[in-house]
Amino acid sequence: MKRNQSGITLIGFIIVLGLAGVFVYVGMKLVPMYTEFYSVKRSLADLAKEPGAGHMDAAKARDLFFRRMDMSYVDSVKQENFKILRNDRGMQITVDYEVRRPLIANLDVVGHFNAVQQLTSKEGD
Repeated sequence: MKRNQSGITLIGFIIVLGLAGVFVYVGMKLVPMYTEFYSVKRSLADLAKEPGAGHMDAAKARDLFFRRMDMSYVDSVKQENFKILRNDRGMQITVDYEVRRPLIANLDVVGHFNAVQQLTSKEGD
């Protein structure tokens, strides 16, 4: 009576475990970059909801935005990444920045993020 064995071998299991470990490690580098980006987008959206956002002074808008960044522990966005453009509907804020994190030896993970928010003037503001 011959028995057939089925299942994964020890070598196969180690290879699968190694691949899963690599994906988890890369995920540990990528997830904080994207959570920072979503904090930037949320802060811009909250800034747009401020009363009189379209008529706001540029310095005040910059100050309110970077206060929100401090509260969210976002360190990647610097003053030079924050741009304000006035237009006929109010102002447009653009946050364009790059995040570089070391991965393995001389390999880095680079993320380029760009968020744009229009701050409009509402009637009665």
